[in-house]
Amino acid sequence: MENNNIQKIDENLLDNITDYKEIRKGAYNIRKNGKGIERKVTENTNIITKKDVSGIDIYVKENTKFEIIHIPVIITESGLKDVVYNDFHIGKNSNVIIIAGCGIHNDHHKNSQHDGIHRFYLEEGAKVKYIEKHYGEGIGDGKRILNPVTEVYLKKGSSLEMDSAQIKGVDSTIRETKGALEADTNFVVSEKIMTNGTQTAKTIFDVKLNGENASTHVTSRSVAGDKSKQEFVSKIYGNEKCFAHSECDAIIKDEAIVTATPEITANNVDANLIHEAAIGKIAGEQITKLMTLGLTEKQAEDEIINGFLR
Repeated sequence: MENNNIQKIDENLLDNITDYKEIRKGAYNIRKNGKGIERKVTENTNIITKKDVSGIDIYVKENTKFEIIHIPVIITESGLKDVVYNDFHIGKNSNVIIIAGCGIHNDHHKNSQHDGIHRFYLEEGAKVKYIEKHYGEGIGDGKRILNPVTEVYLKKGSSLEMDSAQIKGVDSTIRETKGALEADTNFVVSEKIMTNGTQTAKTIFDVKLNGENASTHVTSRSVAGDKSKQEFVSKIYGNEKCFAHSECDAIIKDEAIVTATPEITANNVDANLIHEAAIGKIAGEQITKLMTLGLTEKQAEDEIINGFLR
């Protein structure tokens, strides 16, 4: 594996998508400009480079408890399109935290793009908390494009909690999350997105509840400003006795456009599926109340948005 030194610009990107100081304390793999540059494995977590496509396989032994695994990606090369396939094989009754995400720095005129396909295979009783952040920066007019795909396959009694955030600076993103759930499983997704300028963001959730007592809870909170566009699509299929709750809450400002499309299909009489969507501007009385405490209108709006996305 190539061993490049981490530069100051790299540290800044890593700090925006994870805690840079914490990365090397456990198993990790750092990818930069389409190549792995640093890696460490542990007694319970092994990381192997794929031979057929670009990417890695991460193997967590059964009964592994409370390990933290970092797999960040950074891009500083303008004009690069990076596609990576990362597969996570989580052993029976394990309980781990996986921290991923991508940061792009683009100071030039060509587009920089990262398409990360992450597939999670959880054995019986396994638990995973998956944290993913996306961030873009740079003074160039080249676009910063991120298209993450997450596929989750849960065996009986397993669960995955996914916390996803698009912080800022991403010009275009299509975010796909797919799930296939067996009996007594739970898939929880929390998404936060902010867009401005002419940025676009599309989110697609596609979850199949195939086992008895499988459940999912999908929450998307977003803020769209300026002339940005957002689209939220939620597809949930209840194929057994199961429970699902999908909700989309969006704040819209300026000339932005937000669309929410629920698709829930009950293929079993005992499937309990719920979808909620709310899109609107910040209430004037909220801003007025904060302004009476000494905040400017802009400060009041920022406080409301920060609280909404917390």
